[in-house]
Amino acid sequence: MRKHHGFWTSIRVDSAGADQQWLLPTNREEGEKRIPQSRQAVIFFPVASEEIGFTMAGFWGYSGFNVPPMHGDFEAQRHWMELTTHLPIDQWYFYDLPYWGLDYPPLTAYHSWLLGRIGSIIDPRWFALDISRGTEDQLLKVYMRATVLISEYLVYIPAAIILNRKLGRMRGVSTWESLVALVAILMQPSTILIDHAHFQYNTVMLGFTLATISSILAGRALWGCVFFVAALCYKQMALYYAPAIFAYLIGICLVPKPSVSRFIAIALITIISFAISFAPVLLGSIYDQQRGIPALTAEETPLPPLLASLPVTLNDQAWYFPPLLQLTQCIHRIFPFARGLFEDKVANMWCSIHTFHKLHRYPLDQMQRISTVITLVSIWPSTMIISLFPYRELLPWAMASTAWGFFLFSFQVHEKSVLLPLLPMTILLGGEHGLGTEMRAWIGWANMLAVWTLYPLLKRDELRMPYGVLTLLWAYLLGLPPTSLSLYFGRQSRKGEIKVITKLLHLGFYVVMIAWHVGEAFVPPPEDKPDLWVVLNVLIGFAGFGVCFIWSSWQLILRSGMMEDYFGVRMRIEAANRKKKQ
Repeated sequence: MRKHHGFWTSIRVDSAGADQQWLLPTNREEGEKRIPQSRQAVIFFPVASEEIGFTMAGFWGYSGFNVPPMHGDFEAQRHWMELTTHLPIDQWYFYDLPYWGLDYPPLTAYHSWLLGRIGSIIDPRWFALDISRGTEDQLLKVYMRATVLISEYLVYIPAAIILNRKLGRMRGVSTWESLVALVAILMQPSTILIDHAHFQYNTVMLGFTLATISSILAGRALWGCVFFVAALCYKQMALYYAPAIFAYLIGICLVPKPSVSRFIAIALITIISFAISFAPVLLGSIYDQQRGIPALTAEETPLPPLLASLPVTLNDQAWYFPPLLQLTQCIHRIFPFARGLFEDKVANMWCSIHTFHKLHRYPLDQMQRISTVITLVSIWPSTMIISLFPYRELLPWAMASTAWGFFLFSFQVHEKSVLLPLLPMTILLGGEHGLGTEMRAWIGWANMLAVWTLYPLLKRDELRMPYGVLTLLWAYLLGLPPTSLSLYFGRQSRKGEIKVITKLLHLGFYVVMIAWHVGEAFVPPPEDKPDLWVVLNVLIGFAGFGVCFIWSSWQLILRSGMMEDYFGVRMRIEAANRKKKQ
């Protein structure tokens, strides 16, 4: 079916889903003449669409608004800008730890320092040491929202555009399908709601991760190492991807033949990148000591456990003591094992089990070991596959699988950590058949389920309206329930691209999610079970995320070709046995 509108023709594109219409050039010559404008649209339209989402989310509340004394994530980010701009660098990871002590790697600290310096020029009262705590000035809110937006425009959006274009060119995806995929990636509701409404800077870390994938797909593994170290040194949550990336890098050093020079180059670049990231903190502590600013000693604050556990006694006046103290304190703050098995109510295995069998009765160190073992077991298949079959196009699948394994089974997981497994899944919309029926159904379902599990968190921040609008807008863009059922009952679905069991599974979850919202809104929980609806959200989310983990891992197995190799070998062995019998 075609309708002419001057230069443009409206046609139905099956690969983008049934009953979807897009505008394409009426003939090749005119299309080629308009390619520059098309490229501009490919960049402008997705970015403009995301800008609408940013604006929509930014007008509403944020984490900790009017909730003294600790407030929330907004105050935590502001407080880090406050302490990094006023304190010597050797006190950043020690200062008043009970009140939002700095617990992210150095790149977050440097970022906070830069934003705090700029903000202090506008209004010094926003970041005045100690006396600015809990500040909720409206202009400060505008400034903080702007810092998230600018940081995203500098890191995340360029990385997403470059990677999406790379994926499209690798697989011959049309410009317009890439455009739709890019809009979907940038408009992902969970990311917008967490960073621009709840208030975080996750997209900086996610942007470095996208740059890592893009570099590896382009055959620049060393640049991939640099960008991934940047992601790790901005937020330690990037460790969710580390097993997959490490296994891939080991794989390319061994397959098709061992390469010692490549291994040495990767190791050196990684070490140098970490050294550069930590250098200001470590060298700054030495400089502060030379200026007469004493390093914090055991008399003033407890030594970091890693340093205190050393079998030798260190001289706290030695030149090496300040950097060693800083390094061990950074590690202690970055990996907060003392906080507990999970934080708040998160849709992973431990919180689900805790609903029926209380886990706090067991020693914390025992639970740490158990969670570590289960996490390693869950990610082992994916890491083995990507190391044995180190194909670039498999990396996003391996990263999704390992990230789901960490989210479901690891220690100290937060609801917002679901952004990590979602990222490598969502970028696959821009690859081969990314907007096809099956891929779009699975990736869309995972995203809809994830943002639904974030609803209790968003509700506390009075973000119900942006949650509803952004989620439904994203569902409408991709033709997902509840805005459309054509994906499951349309023309492409009738061709058998989506299996019956997949339809039943997805639609069943969609019905349950809608029913949960109705019940949560109109049916008050029993007095003895005030968290009933939140607990149900956790249990349903855990079940769904478990399916996402299995699907991602299975797709990795299928696409690696190992199944064909296995059955091919079996067939050859059976044929040889038949010949022997004859």
